[in-house]
Amino acid sequence: MKHKQTISLLLFLIVSMGAYAQEVGNPESLRLWYDKPAERWTEALPVGNGFLGGMVFGGVEEELIQLNEGSLWSGGPQKKNVNPEAWTHLKPIREALAREDYRTAAQLCRKMQGHYTESYMPMGDLLLKQSFEKSGSVRGYVRELDLNQAVQRTAFDRDGVQYVREVFVSNPRRVMVVRLTASKPGMIGVDAQLRSVLESRVVARDGVLDLSGHAPARVDPSYYQRTNGESVVQVDPEGCGGMRFQTLLKAVPEGGTMSTDADGLHIRGADAVTFLLTAATSFNGFDRCPVAEGKDEKALAKGYMRVAEALPFEELKTSHVSDYQSFFNRVSLKLFDESGSESSLAKMPTDLRLKGYSYGTVDPGLETLFFQFGRYLLISSSRPGGTAANLQGLWNKEFRAPWSSNYTININTEMNYWPAEVGNLSEMHLPLLQLVQDLSKTGAVTAWEYYRAKGWVAHHNTDIWGLSNAVGDLGHGDPKWANWYMGGAWLSQHLWEHYAFEGDERYLRETAYPVMKEAAKFCLDWLIERDGYFLTSPSTSPEAAFVTASGAAHTVTEGATMDLAIIRDLFTNVMEASEVLQVDDAFRSELERVTARLLPYQIGSQGQLQEWARDYADQDPKHRHLSHLFGLHPGRQISPLTTPELAKACQKTFEIRGDEGTGWSKGWKINFAARLLDGDHAYKMIREIMRYVEEGKGGAGGSYPNLFDAHPPFQIDGNFGATAGFMEMLLQSHLKELHLLPALPKAWSKGFVKGLKARGNFEVDIFWKDHVLVTAKVRSILGNPCVLRTSVPIVVMGVDAVSVRDGLYFVTRFETRKGEVYDVSLAN
Repeated sequence: MKHKQTISLLLFLIVSMGAYAQEVGNPESLRLWYDKPAERWTEALPVGNGFLGGMVFGGVEEELIQLNEGSLWSGGPQKKNVNPEAWTHLKPIREALAREDYRTAAQLCRKMQGHYTESYMPMGDLLLKQSFEKSGSVRGYVRELDLNQAVQRTAFDRDGVQYVREVFVSNPRRVMVVRLTASKPGMIGVDAQLRSVLESRVVARDGVLDLSGHAPARVDPSYYQRTNGESVVQVDPEGCGGMRFQTLLKAVPEGGTMSTDADGLHIRGADAVTFLLTAATSFNGFDRCPVAEGKDEKALAKGYMRVAEALPFEELKTSHVSDYQSFFNRVSLKLFDESGSESSLAKMPTDLRLKGYSYGTVDPGLETLFFQFGRYLLISSSRPGGTAANLQGLWNKEFRAPWSSNYTININTEMNYWPAEVGNLSEMHLPLLQLVQDLSKTGAVTAWEYYRAKGWVAHHNTDIWGLSNAVGDLGHGDPKWANWYMGGAWLSQHLWEHYAFEGDERYLRETAYPVMKEAAKFCLDWLIERDGYFLTSPSTSPEAAFVTASGAAHTVTEGATMDLAIIRDLFTNVMEASEVLQVDDAFRSELERVTARLLPYQIGSQGQLQEWARDYADQDPKHRHLSHLFGLHPGRQISPLTTPELAKACQKTFEIRGDEGTGWSKGWKINFAARLLDGDHAYKMIREIMRYVEEGKGGAGGSYPNLFDAHPPFQIDGNFGATAGFMEMLLQSHLKELHLLPALPKAWSKGFVKGLKARGNFEVDIFWKDHVLVTAKVRSILGNPCVLRTSVPIVVMGVDAVSVRDGLYFVTRFETRKGEVYDVSLAN
């Protein structure tokens, strides 16, 4: 039966290719396109500028654009001293763990919890109801997202008139622009409305809609229901929580008439109309009350509008495209299948193309599109000066979103930014780095209040306010996810990675190193000595449980592998940073001493890398988290090239866990396979995460019709993890060498990638054919020494360098000069 379904689908795809051949002007263009309006949110198309976002549905009679503003969250700054007795439970927990009383330890961990994070809020909706002279049929409908320009378009023909809508969000002008045109004059009739599920009101006057309101003072996670109180509180009795927001919509018609009333803006008989939408909130920093100390959101929104309305549409569009392309065009990727051919399936709508891919269609063009879509999403959701991309990036329609659409920092937030540096989008990393700096300040308070420890700590969740305690509303959180203590230490890796790629010593000295050092101080305080080793106590492996010999399942223990892997990584980075800066010799020596005595990695009875200090059985052997493989990725402690036995154990762990999982889990597995130098397995995981998923119809780990990652529900981390995985297959530099094509799969017989970044601030282009490197270019931005690892001997033009065999590879070392480009080719 399944075989017949596959044949039927493939026949349908072949017929569809012919039917859609005339619909696409340039099949090689990077665009998502569809032949019908979106019915669900996971079919709508995302636009954004890092501050203001929209999901565009593309209806014919009624266009819906769901709106978000990146700083619009519930609540206010983190409250202090909410659990003053928390620290007193640490000693009893450690005593319980010493006698292997895991249940008591877990119960006591609940007594060390604080409040839940706040929630990311939807701002509202823009509704455009388009009217037509006749009720004729619609022909030639196309809805698309052009990744080359970051412009969404909807076009259709009705009664012989071609109608086009264009939507983009300009970062330079901080405005959303929606333009409606028709092929005949006087044919544009449209009614515009704004609405919001937040407490708000709309005022209409003089061609402008003014939506103003406020976020709630508290919104609990959707999975938590209070038994003795409200899960949503609109007004803070202390007068601090609940920021204000302002949205303005202005219509600029060309010809025709316009009127304004309580129902909105009404345009009739226009040749074209441009809508300008601006928004702002009173958010004024993580530590300031958004009510009493908030920014003037009305003045901000009006200021953005004054600038935008003074410019013609074409100038708004030109500046938007130029700004966007200055980032997007840095990296290009071209893939060919095993026959060396390009895909012609771009002639099909993206949803049908994705369905075909799920049934086994060979479509390297769709893989390229998926890769570049991830880069598009990062540019659109994370810009300097804005907020970091959250669980849903910039886009959320729910009042109580899944997991509050917050920052989940036991994997998800970090994964969001894996593509930033290697994908030549270093600037997009800055909002996260700012969040880490903010979090280090609240985390210092938490470290002392909850644990009487130095330095700073964060747990598994945070929000725009930098909440840093273990969440759980003072005891309602499950310790297996709430009481995890390495969030700050992991996030500190991003501070180091930004330096490792960019090489900015001033940034390292003034920004990164002080925060990294304080995170290391907490870890030094958190470690205890047991049987001659340093380990963490209490300790959890995010969201996982182990089974003891008695058959009981537990979650709280000592010395979970991930804890120690993160601490090794942090200590290593801090030590290297102190050497670069030539500071803190004594502190570096202390880190070296403790690192040497950290509980080592252990290989279990199945040949697997142990997740726990003891070789316990897993409660769920197929668990989505593979936290104990941190040292393989994103860490740099384990590699087939440097620690082959540990790498083999990681491979066994991977085998036991399996390829199944949620979207983000599959995204991480692409990177694991790439670090294991297994390109075919990495490629299999790409096909897994690109499996078609329809909202509400079950199935874990795939992609929705709009290519959003299906956890399910939607989480953007899978998109970013997969995009990073593509690059990890083509270039690795974590071992202080540039490994070209380290995990090239058989499926990509020919191709090229241009503009990837490597640590040491190198920019790299790579060309291959018949699965073998042909040529490469290395641009040395800083003039650092360069080490290349390749599967074939190479020649570097203009330098005296010889490829030396190293096992299965060849290593080539040479000095570089700042700003020079080095051409690499096969040795004769």
